[in-house]
Amino acid sequence: MNTKTNENPTSETSIPTEMKAWEIVKPGPIDGDVSPLRYTTKPVPEPKRGEVLVKVIACGVCHTDLHVTEGDLPVHKKNLTPGHEIVGRVVKMGDETRRFKLGDRIGIPWLRWTCGVCEYCRSGRENLCPNSLYTGWDHDGGYAEYVTVPEGFAYRIPARFDSLTAAPLLCAGIIGYRAYERANVPAGGTLGLYGFGGSAHLTAQIAMKQGIQVHVLTRGEDAKKFALQLGVASARGTYDMPPVKLDSAINYTPVGDVVPKAMEALKPGGTLAMAGIHSTNIPQMSYPSHIFHEKNLTSVESNTRRDGEEFLTLADRLNIHPEVTEYPLAKADEALKYISKGDIRGACVLRVSKG
Repeated sequence: MNTKTNENPTSETSIPTEMKAWEIVKPGPIDGDVSPLRYTTKPVPEPKRGEVLVKVIACGVCHTDLHVTEGDLPVHKKNLTPGHEIVGRVVKMGDETRRFKLGDRIGIPWLRWTCGVCEYCRSGRENLCPNSLYTGWDHDGGYAEYVTVPEGFAYRIPARFDSLTAAPLLCAGIIGYRAYERANVPAGGTLGLYGFGGSAHLTAQIAMKQGIQVHVLTRGEDAKKFALQLGVASARGTYDMPPVKLDSAINYTPVGDVVPKAMEALKPGGTLAMAGIHSTNIPQMSYPSHIFHEKNLTSVESNTRRDGEEFLTLADRLNIHPEVTEYPLAKADEALKYISKGDIRGACVLRVSKG
C-alpha cells in the first residue's frame, strides 16, 4: 500500500493517497466458484463542493449489499465499493461545507442525495425522488478506509452508541422504522415480522418497548431462538400461521411467496408492509382469503432524512441496541456469506479503524 500522504491544510490529520477497499468485479453469487468481490487498493476520494471526507470506523453489512453484490439490483457503477451503514470521523472538508467540524463522528446512510426540486422532494417525500442517488450503489461506500458524503445527508450519532453499535442503525434501523410506520401498527396491537435479521431485530425492540405484541416468522432456528431471547411473544416458521391474528405485519424477506401467507394472517383492516428493495414475484392471491376485509399491502422505498432523524432520536431515548457480530474489513466477503444463509443473530459490522 502506498503510504505517501497529503497534508490537509485544515487538519493535523495526514490523509493517505491510497486506501484498502473492496470492489465488485462482476456481480454474482457470493458463495460461487468465483467471488464477485475483490479486496484491492483504491485512491482516497476527494470531497467535492458540499461534501466531507470521512475516515471510516465501522460499516454495517446490510442485506442490500448482498443484493448489489449478487446482481439482484442493476449495476449503477462499475467496480463499486459497497456499504452504506457507515460511521466515521470527518477528516477533510470540501468547499462550502459548514455543518460539521473536523473530528466530528457522523453517520452515512443509504440515501446519498436527492434533487430537492421535484414534486416528491417539494412535498416531503424525497425518498421517492426519481433523481435520487445512493451510497454503496451509485457511489462508492463504506467497505473502505475512507468515503465522502454530502454533508446534508449525514447524521450526527448519539453519544450513547459506540461506533460498531451505531452502524446498523443507519439503514437496518431507519428502514425498519419506516416500515414500522408504514405498517400502521395500532397502539397495543399485534405485529408480525417475517424474517428476523438486522432490521427486524431492531424493529422488534421498538415495538415491544411501545407495548406492541410481536410475533416472528422466520426460517432460521438460531434467529428464532434470538427473537425469543429478546422477548417476542412467539417465533415460528416463515410459512406458519402466527398464534393470533395480526393487526400489522412487515415482510423483511426478499421472497414474494411470503405475501399470501402474511395477508392471510392479518385481521380485517390490517396492513402488510414490504420492507425490502428487492423481492421475487408475488404469486396469485385469492381475493376472499388475502385481500377482502379492507386489508392493505404497501411497500417501502428508501427513507427520508426526517425518518432518519426521528429514528435515531427514538433509538437513543428507548435505548435500542443492535446485536453485533464484528468482522475485520478484510473479511467483508465472509460477512456477506453469513448473511446470505438467512439465519443470523442481529447484524454484522466491519471494523475498519479505531474510534
